[in-house]
Amino acid sequence: MRRRGCYSLPQHFMKIGVLMLVLFGWFVLNTRVLGEEASVRNSVLVEAESFLNLGGWLVDPQFMDQMGSPYLLAHGLGQPVQDATTMVEFPREGTYHVFVRTKDWVAQWHAPGTPGRFQVLVDGKALATTFGITNAQWDWQPGGTVNISRTGQIPIALHDLTGFEGRCDAILFTKVETFSPPNKQPEMRELRCKLLGIPKEPSKAGSYDLVVVGGGIAGSCAAVTAARLGLKVALVQDRPVLGGNNSSEVRVWLQGARTKEPWPRVGDVLAEFEQDRRAHYGPSNTAELYEDQKKRAVVEREPNIHLFMEYRANEVVMNTKTVAAVIAQEVRTGRRFRVEGRYFSDCTGDGVIGELAGADYDIQPQGRLGQCNLWNVCECKDTNALNVAVGESTEDAPFPRCPWALDLSQQPFPGRSKTKPDIMKLGG
Repeated sequence: MRRRGCYSLPQHFMKIGVLMLVLFGWFVLNTRVLGEEASVRNSVLVEAESFLNLGGWLVDPQFMDQMGSPYLLAHGLGQPVQDATTMVEFPREGTYHVFVRTKDWVAQWHAPGTPGRFQVLVDGKALATTFGITNAQWDWQPGGTVNISRTGQIPIALHDLTGFEGRCDAILFTKVETFSPPNKQPEMRELRCKLLGIPKEPSKAGSYDLVVVGGGIAGSCAAVTAARLGLKVALVQDRPVLGGNNSSEVRVWLQGARTKEPWPRVGDVLAEFEQDRRAHYGPSNTAELYEDQKKRAVVEREPNIHLFMEYRANEVVMNTKTVAAVIAQEVRTGRRFRVEGRYFSDCTGDGVIGELAGADYDIQPQGRLGQCNLWNVCECKDTNALNVAVGESTEDAPFPRCPWALDLSQQPFPGRSKTKPDIMKLGG
């Protein structure tokens, strides 16, 4: 018979064991939390798209849905582009370990050479590491260490070495030697939120009668037409210009049948966006001919339109089977906003909003793409295939060799002759 309040020896050790496990779990959890907090306090994250001066680098947002953010691209056609520069706030002095998220973009097909090489300059001095040379996929390339001798604003620069599509997503400086930055979602989003102070939940950006996603010619015309009919409109565009293909970024002029019976007024709004002069492909097809500011002015004159420039809509909020809102991410800051609406128009060009909403779709059989301007292939030497824009030069126009380029000379492009081989080898 056991006295009340007494325990057998096995029960006693069992309770001690449980208590030790609880204490150990508490210790591990708090150690991890404190370690993460220490990493955040001693780390500085610089998103490349947030650079104050982009120089010759371009913001590329087309893969930000997969990556969580856009990246900077050095598109120089073989000529290194101007440095992208910014100022970065360092809260503490000392030695920082550097990681740069980048990729060797030709490594995926095991091609020779590394055309996307670039350097990172800290306070005017280049790091010893050359970036863009180590991985076929996006990854954090170690860049050694750098000594920050003062707190406050320190200049940072990206220095392109080739002009052939160098890519930089982000730069991480950390004083924690054991810190390894995450490379996948959702861990990367959490890191960005912590280090950049981005709210985890999207902020409200208003409610509209019509939300148009995509600011190409179709989206811009839809927004203007709806606004003039009295609707409150949100126009969400992920680029710094309107017009899509008909902008200075892509440079395809407007054409096609319009203002014809039985719809003689269909082209009225479109005509307001059209350029005064028409370009031709080649050297005369310059950016200023596309009058980006003219198109933007047409939209901004409409009081019923709220223009979200450089916002990418990459999530939808559903109300059963209808779209209630889109989540738009600001390209340069990473902040997310909820744009609510009664109706939505997907003018993205690739149907991304419809796909996210689970809309019905149809895919046509292969072989539907015919000859077009995308396949303007010159098959014979000294022909006039491109004479609408170019002529024979009296001076040499050298271009760097591209040993890493894919050889497409024997590929069956639409419009290519089946009897004449292409004399031009892209890898030459």
